[in-house]
Amino acid sequence: MRTVDLIQRKRDGGELTPEEIEFLVEGYTNGDIPDYQMSAFLMAVYFSGMTDREVSRLTECMLQSGDTVDLSAVPGVKVDKHSTGGVGDKTSLIVAPLAAAAGVIVPMMSGRALGHTGGTLDKLESIPGFRTDLSAEEVQRQLADMGLCFIGQTDRLAPADRKLYALRDVTATVESIPLISSSIMSKKLAEGVDALVLDVKVGSGAFMKKQVDARRLAQTMVGIGRRMDKKVQALITDMSQPLGYAVGNALEVMEASQTLQNAGPADLTKLSIELAARMIYLGKKTASLDDARRAAEQALVDGSGYRKLKQVVAAQGGNPQALDKFELLPNATGMREVASPRGGYVTSIDAQDIGVASNLIGAGRDRKEDAIDPAVGIILEVKAGEKVDAGSVLCRLYYTKEDRVEEAAEMVEDAFRISAQRPDERELILEVVG
Repeated sequence: MRTVDLIQRKRDGGELTPEEIEFLVEGYTNGDIPDYQMSAFLMAVYFSGMTDREVSRLTECMLQSGDTVDLSAVPGVKVDKHSTGGVGDKTSLIVAPLAAAAGVIVPMMSGRALGHTGGTLDKLESIPGFRTDLSAEEVQRQLADMGLCFIGQTDRLAPADRKLYALRDVTATVESIPLISSSIMSKKLAEGVDALVLDVKVGSGAFMKKQVDARRLAQTMVGIGRRMDKKVQALITDMSQPLGYAVGNALEVMEASQTLQNAGPADLTKLSIELAARMIYLGKKTASLDDARRAAEQALVDGSGYRKLKQVVAAQGGNPQALDKFELLPNATGMREVASPRGGYVTSIDAQDIGVASNLIGAGRDRKEDAIDPAVGIILEVKAGEKVDAGSVLCRLYYTKEDRVEEAAEMVEDAFRISAQRPDERELILEVVG
């Protein structure tokens, strides 16, 4: 079979056979199919979609393209959490320690910055010395000892997804339900989990802009999990404005640390408790979801979740003191305030514009080979619904290079909508699927 014929059929809305999908995945993974042809295929999928059968086969092929992790030697139910990506979304740094403090085994496999959204690995690696390239033996030992590890995708774990993930980021094909679903589920199933909690974002800062699309994505991933005999539950959550106040790698580590010390933003704390509760419940540590919420809240209030994160940071080579002494984290050299042009109520804050502006000053990647500046980012001073005066500070930009600060500042100012009327309050957790 010829790759160009498969691209053409998918472009025209046709369905590929399981064997044809296997041909594409294997060919791209081993280098027989070049980037330019796979880019064309990804764009064809972006516009034409995939059937359930195609998505399931794509997931299986990506899962089988490399090694899988066997965690059967570690006692207990293994539960992971995954977010589809947002702006200021540092919940993994909070949720995983809370669930582990409650006794859940959490092999947290995370990704890197994708498009305008941040990546958990990039955030963790802003902690001096922190390493995510653990061997299989180190993962098993750390899970047995402390119930939690943060790892990246190895070269041998779903390598097809690793290559496709990087290519999607630079070909404007991220926002595709079949591609997102197969990417997430192939990684999660390869790491040997028994259950998975999904945070499916919707809104301006998410890859899914409409709730109906977010629901379809959640249902697709829950369906894949069920066909693979895994327990999967998804929350559909609002990403119309950034989550919390901090956007940028080291800045988000600081806010996550504050949240685990029960001094974080209300929206970030609420969502983290709910996600951790679902992990605790699926991990069979409580008899009911209400009991699981209480367990998550307890781990927050008594500091056991915070101590768990410090324990894991130390185990993975990082300096746990950086979670107390923020001067030990990378710090920006410059700061620029963005003021409100008029008084009124903040009716909305476009999360995507904030994410793109943060990338402009170095917090994200334009190309897959770009380096991230861990020190830079944006701190919001207000959230939607709050009243502001003319000239009051809306947010602060933290930077180390000045060349794109002016452009970023203009974009940030445009992201804030100010009006005379107080906006209706928007729910943070919109739906539960599964």
